[in-house]
Amino acid sequence: MGQTLTAKLKLEVTQEQKEQLRVTSLAYKDALNYTSGVAFEMGKTYNGTKIQKKVYYTLREKFRLPSQMACNVPRQVGATYKSLRTKLKHNEEAFKAGRTKKRYKGLDKPPKYVSRTCTLNYQRDYSFIKDQKVSVITLSGRIKVNYQGYSKHLYLINSGVAKIGAAKLWYSRARKTYYLLVSMEVEIPELTPNNINRVIGVDVGQRYIAVAADTRNKAQFFSGKQVRHKASRYVKARRSLQRKGTRSATKRLVALSGRERRFIADTNHCIAKQVAEPNTLIGLENLTHIRERTKPQKKGKKASHKQRRANSNKARWSFAQLHGFIDYKAVLSGSLAVKVDAHYTSQACPCCGHTSKGNRPNKGLTFVCQQCGYVLHSDLIGARNVALRVLLFRQDWESTGRFSAVPDASSDEGKADSEAVARQRASRLSRYSELRWTIDAISTLSETQPSGEV
Repeated sequence: MGQTLTAKLKLEVTQEQKEQLRVTSLAYKDALNYTSGVAFEMGKTYNGTKIQKKVYYTLREKFRLPSQMACNVPRQVGATYKSLRTKLKHNEEAFKAGRTKKRYKGLDKPPKYVSRTCTLNYQRDYSFIKDQKVSVITLSGRIKVNYQGYSKHLYLINSGVAKIGAAKLWYSRARKTYYLLVSMEVEIPELTPNNINRVIGVDVGQRYIAVAADTRNKAQFFSGKQVRHKASRYVKARRSLQRKGTRSATKRLVALSGRERRFIADTNHCIAKQVAEPNTLIGLENLTHIRERTKPQKKGKKASHKQRRANSNKARWSFAQLHGFIDYKAVLSGSLAVKVDAHYTSQACPCCGHTSKGNRPNKGLTFVCQQCGYVLHSDLIGARNVALRVLLFRQDWESTGRFSAVPDASSDEGKADSEAVARQRASRLSRYSELRWTIDAISTLSETQPSGEV
């Protein structure tokens, strides 16, 4: 099986080469905006072939783009319109269902491209040559440029182990540097149940970004206290700059948003690296439509200051990104990440199976089973329940040799009617209720406080 990676290569260009890349990237951006307007006039079509027939010769003559770039532009515009149409469709469905009152406005006018980014085809628009150089096409011919990057990525490129695909020429305004973002596919050997020697469950949240628990009674807590504190500082700075409304304040807002985004991504990378250990089967909660299922009771002017702050923290909760990082890091380390049902993972007792909202007094961090009296940290309870469900899927994997039993709520709901989905979910939850955590030997109040916090 293959895993796709992106190598970020820094181009060491001369002043003349930098000017050539600048002219090429600006022409490509102008071509995208022109094509976007044409696609909008054609009824907001996302058919790349139809768009290409309409604009190809104009892109070649007016913007002087090479043939491959003139083909890439309508494809990129078509993909953008397709993505926007999908968002519009989801918004209409949510509006009819009463999940939102806002109307999506992404297709009210032609999408505008502002980033100086070019899509390049391998062996046509760019190619790697000797002495760690890359040949890149421009409007005035090819240029040969030295590049630097991550040592492991450089090895994959130079050794021929990875299958190299398309790349993007990207300009960083902050560093005033051009980068080549190269897509690579690396072959990963197929995993078997015999390769797995550890099973863990991961519960994500806000107070603790992630809690990982394995079947050997070991746990890791990744606190979100510093992340929330720094995010609150970004919010205050953003509000102050928005009140000013000057041009310099707007520029500062753009820089600030990029810094916050990189900070969150770096935090998720660090957590994912520690979770995705070799030869591990990692269980992640299927959190599809989690925002709709956990809507705040009060918001806006009706909510208190504390409630508004909690709603703001929830809006910045990047669980999907963390799950994505864990997934691809697991594959590269010889592990596998699977999704399990998230229903009642924080309300079910792993010792006796009793499930009730009363097991979480005041929705706090302490889990107290109303039937057997088991007491533990609530996030650790969630992680252990996820680990138990992953164990069940591993048994199915060993018996059938495939992961067909792994639930995918999003696809189920799209292909089957709601009654069938409800029956399948009830069957799975009935199976989960029979699981018991038998390794645990300690069930005292001292366990309610996390140890080994990261």
